[in-house]
Amino acid sequence: MAKQFWLMKSEPDVYSYDDLVAEGEGTWDGVRNYSAAHNLRTMQVGDEAFFYHSNIGLEIVAIITISHAHFIDPTDEKGRFVAVKVKPLRKLKQSVTLKAIKANPSLAEMEMLRQSRLSVAPVRATEWEEILKMADA
Repeated sequence: MAKQFWLMKSEPDVYSYDDLVAEGEGTWDGVRNYSAAHNLRTMQVGDEAFFYHSNIGLEIVAIITISHAHFIDPTDEKGRFVAVKVKPLRKLKQSVTLKAIKANPSLAEMEMLRQSRLSVAPVRATEWEEILKMADA
């Protein structure tokens, strides 16, 4: 299966990219939206994701990789939701803000814009490349 691309949102005052770097490998848990949970179940080791700082910053700051496919979320007492393990790949040279994403017509159909409350969303390869250009990556 071809590598897939994702966007994963976290509030930086709760869990930031720098927190992930400090850990080396983190558990992406606590997702309780069924669509986002489905996306976590779809992820494969080696897929890449943009790390998006939500609420504070509102910007894509880095690229991470999926290091362990889905497993039962240890924070879910009922065992219905899943988590994945992620590792940092690299910080973007220039963060890409939500405002810049919304202003780019090439990104108008991005899932994160269509379903803004979705914390884990797919990113099309063309959108991935466009955001990398915007980040000067």
